[in-house]
Amino acid sequence: MTGPEVLDIAREGVWVLIKIAAPPMVVGLVIGVVIALFQALTQIQEMTLVFVPKIIAIFLTILITMPFFGATLSTYMRMLMERAISG
Repeated sequence: MTGPEVLDIAREGVWVLIKIAAPPMVVGLVIGVVIALFQALTQIQEMTLVFVPKIIAIFLTILITMPFFGATLSTYMRMLMERAISG
């Protein structure tokens, strides 16, 4: 395997990582900003108020996007196996 092929595999791996990690992280970021805005507007400074909605939202996002995660990982694994078989 040559250097450019290794870089192609690594680059594709990073893109797969970004595709899989982005949805839960974006949802967590949006929920965190909304709750922070709510806390600033109402002057409620409860620290635990942030965690429960974020955990629930991230969990639901992972459940909803699980088929996409599986398809993305399956496509990447298939590409890796095709390259390993072809040499």
